[in-house]
Amino acid sequence: MIDLSVVIPAYNEADVLGATVEEALAWLESSSLRHELIVVDDGSADDTYEVAQAAARRNGAVRPARLSHNAGKGFALKFGVAYATGEHIAFLDADRDIYPDQLGVLWEAMAQTGADAVVGSKRHPSSQISYPLSRRVMSLGYYLMMRLMFGLPLGDTQAGIKLFRRAVLMDILPRLLIKRFAFDLELLACAHRLGYRVSEAPVRMAFQRGGSRVTWRDVQTVGVDTLAVFYRLRILRYYDNVRRS
Repeated sequence: MIDLSVVIPAYNEADVLGATVEEALAWLESSSLRHELIVVDDGSADDTYEVAQAAARRNGAVRPARLSHNAGKGFALKFGVAYATGEHIAFLDADRDIYPDQLGVLWEAMAQTGADAVVGSKRHPSSQISYPLSRRVMSLGYYLMMRLMFGLPLGDTQAGIKLFRRAVLMDILPRLLIKRFAFDLELLACAHRLGYRVSEAPVRMAFQRGGSRVTWRDVQTVGVDTLAVFYRLRILRYYDNVRRS
């Protein structure tokens, strides 16, 4: 079996996806791990899928997949996991805000701690972050809301790099309902609820774009979805009782 599957969801990332894939492959090939890299084009309107196909022609470890419409990051990740064959599965954002070689930091952290999952954290004291003030404020606000509502022992749920043992995802993913931005929170809140051990690792992060893609409507959607996760978790206890498909 493959040691590590890396799933990269990508929506309109044709300009940077190639570099992300090459840098991720560089670390994977320098390790002794048997690996695969699954790029999921989330219904992009640009040449994202063509970039993924070109990468696959250059390197057989790359496996492109495509959604016919934009279904959201959470859905794209679940779609990619369905293709993954690794004993461990990592999630990596396509935008290169987090340097792909940080996969090695998470892998080492899992080996050292024995955790079921390791997530990159912008709030880790050893993280190196170059981020606009507006994004820092948004991140802090969401962190405070997360701690108040869910009591998660994590400094960050939204950083775009995470590593899981395969069995953990197989248990949790069928329970999840969020398809877009609050997917990460639902995933980690459910993992914590079910008793899985989640550890944090530092990341190197540098904002790559001149402007943010996050709109006010996105912020509203995240708020509504976060309340829905709280209701299912604390009131309905949905994640405790739902039967896995």
